[in-house]
Amino acid sequence: MKSYRLSELSQAEVNSLKARPRIDFSSIFDMVRPIVDDVRSRGDAAVKDYTARFDKVDLDKLIENVAELPEPELDSGVKEAFDVAYDNIFAFHDAQKSAEKNVENMKGVKCKRVARSIASVGLYVPGGTAVLPSTALMLSIPAQIAGCKTVVLATPPGQDGSICKEVLYCAKKAGVTHILKAGGAQAIAAMAWGTASCPKVEKIFGPGNQYVTAAKMILQNSEAMISIDMPAGPSEVLVIADKHANPVHIAADLLSQAEHGPDSQVVLVIAGDGVDLRAIEEEISKQCQSLPRGEFASKALNHSFTVFARDMVEAISFSNLYAPEHLIINVKDAEKWENFIENAG
Repeated sequence: MKSYRLSELSQAEVNSLKARPRIDFSSIFDMVRPIVDDVRSRGDAAVKDYTARFDKVDLDKLIENVAELPEPELDSGVKEAFDVAYDNIFAFHDAQKSAEKNVENMKGVKCKRVARSIASVGLYVPGGTAVLPSTALMLSIPAQIAGCKTVVLATPPGQDGSICKEVLYCAKKAGVTHILKAGGAQAIAAMAWGTASCPKVEKIFGPGNQYVTAAKMILQNSEAMISIDMPAGPSEVLVIADKHANPVHIAADLLSQAEHGPDSQVVLVIAGDGVDLRAIEEEISKQCQSLPRGEFASKALNHSFTVFARDMVEAISFSNLYAPEHLIINVKDAEKWENFIENAG
């Protein structure tokens, strides 16, 4: 990882550090648009063809009714971990429910604010290079709490055409109604247009690669009349650490996002003096070598960097400028800096 000292940089140089790895979407749109159009025209047949072409899997059946599928067999420890995660995620999102509000703006003029669930939603859970049951939980639990009637979860099938058992366990627990055994742009298009077997949805959520993102962007401005959560970019994290932070924890936090893919970016901001950078770098190297996805993490680290800040004020200022997707403040008395955070998440 390259390193920079903020006090030695011009404002223009500091501003340049907030740049992310760029993706040329114009060429990707040209590749994805024919897939989207083909799925609209040929429906299930097109999705099966693209799944055979890209995932090397020939499917007889695209959609599974989750209620009809048997409980997957998992180790008790794995089940327990998912159950704990489910309870934690449910508690957090359940607290976000808003009560009906009545406001009398002026005498005789009354307004009411009422929240209603989206009737049908599509959830995309990537599966090309990694299994992401955590994504299944984080997408489907809010839909379950909201009361969405139709919840379609799309995820690439295994080589034998099966559904990842960890994803299936989470889907059943969180109330998913249908599983679409497809990934990529073809899965997004199937949920957006609807096919003979796949229900049409009104909004699509979830991360994905550049082709998934391009499909979402194309379809939200099409006759499919769907909404999307956002055109998500590569994963990233910024960690602010001082001399009290444990190098093992710093390395683990940085690698947790770096391992998502070679286009991820992680940033370490060192606040003040006394931080053992060599110990952190050694720990990053050690942990990276032990990761199943260490190759992806290593590539991401090549365009990641470390920033030296004179103090927490300068560290927070840079973080607000960078506006990271994930922000971790690993310093003594971290809570007292919470109100200074403006741009994160």
